Amino acid sequence: MKTRNDHLINLSKTLNNAVEVLAIEDNSSLKKDILSLSSYCQNENFRLAVFAPFNYGKSTLLNALLGEKTLPIDLIPTTGAAIYVKYGEQLKTKITLNDDQIIEQEGTNILKKYATLDDNRCMNQEVKSVEVYCNHSLLKMGVEFLDLPGTNDREEQNQLVKEQLLTSDLILQVVDARKLMTLEERENFRDWLLNRGINSVILVINFLNLLEPQEQKDVYYRLRFVAESFRSNLPPGFSNLYRVDALPALRAKLKGDNNGVQTSCLSMFESALQTIIMQQKQENSFRKERFDKISEQVKAIALSQKDNLLKKLENIGQKTNKEKEIKQKAQQVINQGFQSCLSDFYSWLYLPNLLNQYQHELAIALEKNTFQQWCDNDFQYKITTYQNNINEWGNKACLFFENNLLTPLNISIPAPPEISVSVSEVNEKESNYFDNITTVGIPTGIGFLLGGPMGAAFLGGASYLLNKTTTQAEKEAMTQNSQNSSTYVQFAGNYLTHFSEQVFLSLTKYEQELAKIMDVPHNLHSSEVAQLSDKIQILDDLLTRL
Repeated sequence: MKTRNDHLINLSKTLNNAVEVLAIEDNSSLKKDILSLSSYCQNENFRLAVFAPFNYGKSTLLNALLGEKTLPIDLIPTTGAAIYVKYGEQLKTKITLNDDQIIEQEGTNILKKYATLDDNRCMNQEVKSVEVYCNHSLLKMGVEFLDLPGTNDREEQNQLVKEQLLTSDLILQVVDARKLMTLEERENFRDWLLNRGINSVILVINFLNLLEPQEQKDVYYRLRFVAESFRSNLPPGFSNLYRVDALPALRAKLKGDNNGVQTSCLSMFESALQTIIMQQKQENSFRKERFDKISEQVKAIALSQKDNLLKKLENIGQKTNKEKEIKQKAQQVINQGFQSCLSDFYSWLYLPNLLNQYQHELAIALEKNTFQQWCDNDFQYKITTYQNNINEWGNKACLFFENNLLTPLNISIPAPPEISVSVSEVNEKESNYFDNITTVGIPTGIGFLLGGPMGAAFLGGASYLLNKTTTQAEKEAMTQNSQNSSTYVQFAGNYLTHFSEQVFLSLTKYEQELAKIMDVPHNLHSSEVAQLSDKIQILDDLLTRL
């Protein structure tokens, strides 16, 4: 027989990957089922499991099929572990403990110590697995039997049985004819088998021989109705309900009583079972169905998580658009206020205005050595006022856009010029100064480089100075005033020109930095969006593989 086909092996790997991708909880039944399916794929044998509440004759039925007392039934009333019965030349038992220690012994007496419930009806916690090797024709053909603990005692046993059922190819559910199927049995049949895609199930009626003939007919009829109420995945022409009187069958087998084997209905059941097993071994559809059931659950979780992620992406998109809208409005308001203050400052700094307002006063202050007093009277106040107005809008931008990288505008007043030269030196320096103004202001194009009001201020200012030096009115004024007064006027003009130039540069730099602070990026929440998109892609890949 081909090992669990490649499709199921790949699907099992995908399901195990889904456990990590979907962060399925360790104690969830879904994760346990996925792990059980992984184990199922590794088993090359055809596994037949016997499933029923305690003391329904499960082990007795298996012993009858094996033809000897292989499993504990007499002195030990209850199975306390999952016992795998496999092919072996000699009857022997292999116990594997949790620390991977292996205990092997001929016969099955060792099962009494390791594979039965203790006085508190608890399983042996030291045992990892129990295997019995037996020489039987079915086992030799690649079939293994699985004797499971009863299901009507402790949750620990129930969980073990539930996990093992998923790894079995054919399930024999033993029914006690004296009780029919209790509500618990029906719920287990539905939840543990049918709802998990395990529908290769045969109901085996035991203890029917203990009832009166008419009662036997009534019970069999009622169980036939139950059996026909679900679709069993068995080969065509085979029933999913059989009668076997387990204990009489075992006794007849042990005595070699063929008539007794026939009377107990074991012969007919064995014949049907062997044919079913041989045909099922060639067909993988019944295995695929339980994988499909688990896959459907995983898909539902993946789709739910994907839907949540898509909703988060949508919310982020809406949030981003709203944030952009708010930021853009704030940017517009702050920029309008800032530009208004900046325009006022530019107007004040415009060189013709600055010279007209302060050059004469500054010349007098320089001549009388009262520069600091002149600054304190009006000049410093104006600078501080304009500076504070601009910084106020810069602070608002930093606060709203949550960015403190903007360096406050801080305009310092240059020290007064030192005037200690003779008249001839003054004239020479004056001439050189204006030559420099002409060179810087016109040929190199400061107005072009700076642009806007700043460039206009420089170009206009330079032209103003040149015009003053070349007009007839200036020449007449200079001849009327003393040479020293003219010198102070020239130095005052130089001072204000230099001051205006430096402040314009500072304002340009501040305006550029403020624009960076208020820049509204197109990729708001980009890292969060990227993470969510990556998760959605992973889920899409998982769904594709499923």
